[in-house]
Amino acid sequence: MRWGCHLPRASWGPGLGRVLQPADERIPFLIHWSWPLRGQRPLGPPRAFIRHHGSSADSDPPPGRHRLLFQGAAATEAIQQHRRNLAEWFSRLPREERQFGPTFALDTVHVDPVIRESTPDELLRPTAELALEHHPPSAGLPPLALSQLFDPDACGRRVQTVVLYGTVGTGKSTLVRKMVLDWCYGRLPAFELLIPFSCEDLSSLGPAPASLCQLVAQRYTPLKEILPLMASAGSRLLFVLHGLEHLNLNFQLADTGLCSDLEEPKAPAAIIVNLLRKYMLPEASILVTTRPSAIGRIPSKYVGRYGEICGFSDTNLQKLYFQLRLNQPDCEHGAGGAGVSATLAQHDNLVEMLSRNLEGHHQIAAACFLPSYCWLVCATLHFLHAPTPAGQTLTSIYTSFLRLNFSGEMLDSTDPSKLSLMAYAARTMGKLAYEGVSSRKTYFSEEDVRGCLEAGIKTEEEFQLLHVFRRDALRFFLAPCVEPGHPGTFVFTVPAMQEYLAALYIVLGLRKTTLQRVGKEVAEFVGRVGEDVSLVLGIMAKLLPLRALPLLFNLLKVVPRVFGRVVGKSREAVAQAMVLEMFREEDYYNDDVLDQIGASILGVEGPRRHPDEPPDDEVFELFPMFMGGLLSAHNRAVLAQLGCPIKTLDALENAQAIKKKLGKLGRQVLPPSELLDHLFFHYEFQNQRFSAEVLGSLRQLNLAGVRMTPLKCTVVAAVLGSGRHALDEVNLASCQLDPMGLRTLRPVFLRARKLGLQLNSLGPEACKDLRDLLLHDQCQVTTLRLSNNPLTAAGVALLMEGLAGNTSLKHLSLLHTGLGDEGLELLAAQLDRNQQLQELNVAYNGAGDTAALALAKAAREHPSLELLHLYFNELSSEGRQALRDMGSTTEGGARVVVSLTEGTAVSEYWSVILGEVQRNLNSWDRGRVRRHLELLLRDLEDNRGATLNPWRKAQLLRVESEVKALLEQLGGPGT
Repeated sequence: MRWGCHLPRASWGPGLGRVLQPADERIPFLIHWSWPLRGQRPLGPPRAFIRHHGSSADSDPPPGRHRLLFQGAAATEAIQQHRRNLAEWFSRLPREERQFGPTFALDTVHVDPVIRESTPDELLRPTAELALEHHPPSAGLPPLALSQLFDPDACGRRVQTVVLYGTVGTGKSTLVRKMVLDWCYGRLPAFELLIPFSCEDLSSLGPAPASLCQLVAQRYTPLKEILPLMASAGSRLLFVLHGLEHLNLNFQLADTGLCSDLEEPKAPAAIIVNLLRKYMLPEASILVTTRPSAIGRIPSKYVGRYGEICGFSDTNLQKLYFQLRLNQPDCEHGAGGAGVSATLAQHDNLVEMLSRNLEGHHQIAAACFLPSYCWLVCATLHFLHAPTPAGQTLTSIYTSFLRLNFSGEMLDSTDPSKLSLMAYAARTMGKLAYEGVSSRKTYFSEEDVRGCLEAGIKTEEEFQLLHVFRRDALRFFLAPCVEPGHPGTFVFTVPAMQEYLAALYIVLGLRKTTLQRVGKEVAEFVGRVGEDVSLVLGIMAKLLPLRALPLLFNLLKVVPRVFGRVVGKSREAVAQAMVLEMFREEDYYNDDVLDQIGASILGVEGPRRHPDEPPDDEVFELFPMFMGGLLSAHNRAVLAQLGCPIKTLDALENAQAIKKKLGKLGRQVLPPSELLDHLFFHYEFQNQRFSAEVLGSLRQLNLAGVRMTPLKCTVVAAVLGSGRHALDEVNLASCQLDPMGLRTLRPVFLRARKLGLQLNSLGPEACKDLRDLLLHDQCQVTTLRLSNNPLTAAGVALLMEGLAGNTSLKHLSLLHTGLGDEGLELLAAQLDRNQQLQELNVAYNGAGDTAALALAKAAREHPSLELLHLYFNELSSEGRQALRDMGSTTEGGARVVVSLTEGTAVSEYWSVILGEVQRNLNSWDRGRVRRHLELLLRDLEDNRGATLNPWRKAQLLRVESEVKALLEQLGGPGT
């Protein structure tokens, strides 16, 4: 996975009626948006908005037409009500956008894409089959601003009809939606009345006749009273026809007759044809949006201006989009107000890193040429760095991204097959993606691409569908490679999209061997005729001596079962490949997959790889994650809306095959990053029963060194928090945990017997959560390691409250936690509140003689405490000797460890002390550690000189050599 907005596509359709419906999160974004709303609230003040390219707010009414055309109280109220209804409907946000904050509004972050004026000659010029590059604007035709769309052309002629075209993902729907909102808020004064139509909605009506007045009145009830005035509105009436590719228009007079009567019923397509002919309402202005393949459905003589929506061809537009989107004031709030707020500095840091990567990594800039991928980048960053809404997964983000761009889209509305555009992409681009994953490559030649696109095409109709896909959607999935060393090759626009499409190709069952394809046809044929043939031969066998034939044909019934086993073996092979990809030993020591995603977007700090260096092997660790995610019920439901249904039985059989393979390979001990990837697979799958069965044998959760972001904490808690079996050990040392992470992971901590939280910079605030954990009635933690965290005395006071009510904890390590004298005195005073503790480590806490002696005395009197660690504290020679004397004069009680020696012998805990030093050399104060080691070395030398026992001398010499080796590592004297 190597790489280093679009505002979602409006999907309009029929059927809302004239009453405001409650928002339904299952409804695609702006579905049915051409239907009326009857909201009663007045239009408030216009929303704040930022426009980078030309704003429609700059539009001026044509000269000579400044007077209001719809005068009178009734007409004015109708127009205002129409504005309110449109504004309320077009301001609705899909669930995918609500993740960016409760007050997030699309019109506050809109950045106009570049619009390049085109000529009919350019549109008629044949294009190369794989022309994916963005063409520079023609000489003499500067980019168009929105305010210039209806300006006179180069010859001074008035422009009445504008056609805007662009491939999937360039932002056609967003542009139209923003223009409509501009008009609703009074920022488009050139037009007094705006009437948007969804061509998808009109096409659903079929040939049923309806007049233009009926079409308008059915959708926009407030306009009923002013329909007779439309004819006199002239150019100040604007029709917006969105998605012309959904309509089959016929401009032949023999097929579509002329009609100028607004009240005459005609087929909706005929109404649109006469509007475009300027035979009906000849003065009205018309804005049309369409995909490139449908431009030719309108004869060029009826079009005043063509404009190609080129997306964000300027990286400054991309940066502006990211800055506006990621710096939203409510981005940091999770669903329901839960979550920790991200600071403005963190947002600025994300934007700065992303901007640097856009400047230095041209492939991500090439991908963000499409505004839709800018949206995907923002959604992915929000998923990685903000509190995650319940149930949201990386797979669901990609599936929703495709739904926002492809929902309701047919490949070609003129084709009788009505094939879904997404289904065609899954078959062709999915094949290319899977072949790339199988052969471990991300760069594809033109022959590779053509081979996947043209595979199996035999008829003229199939070639026509391929031509439409190339023009409309190929650029959405593939982009020319701009990295050095790969000239003339293509890559998937986003690296993760290759792995997503490869997984989709598999779970849809599109990958079939020749044996499977032939075997399926034979099995179906034999299954249909086998019983009939056997029955006929059975009757004939009673009359003729052919008794062996019925037995022979009964064998035909076995063929479907044999084919079923072949398919099952294929599923097992796919599951085996997926599991092997997940547990590749070559990937054991790379970053976890979530950090890889973040690095691909934000870039990697440090020098870049030289182009002449051999590249690393391609990593496809997201492929198994997406396979699991696509099998979840939510993603299957969304894919069904896109025309890519996954049958429940197929999903179940795939899951069984995956579980079988995971059960065999998932028991091995994995490095921390790979273990997190394994848990992330289960998180994507969203099936608790499946995860409980596969992870039932997991006893040790070792994620030491993994940077535990809020998302990763959510992943671990969601997958393991509901399990029932105990975890022998949970190791989260050096994971950059914070109090919010502790709260998120509490269900996992409650299952742990040993809990390691060392080196996490946890302060007194975190001790509140640890106190609550210890006081929980289901807590079974016996060992708690909190070393190398700045807990201070304030934190220990909270921990003692937890210890007072806890009955499970037996071993507590507070090594190097900044307790000082105050902390040790507090422990000494309250140690007797817990009666189960057996070992307490308060070494290296800067405590003096008085506090250490007080704690040692309390430990000796404690009924269960067996061992107290006090080494590396600021003890004087007298203090160390007093602690030794206390150990030698009192019978029973806890043993106190303050040095490497006990009397003239080596302490049995010397390896424990030096082991702690070795593990923490890089994090402790080197000068302070060197000073303590020198004192220990002097103590060893003194004891070696004081004893005559050769065995003890040898032991002391061995320990001295270990101490000298540590001093050499610290740069101190070895003798």
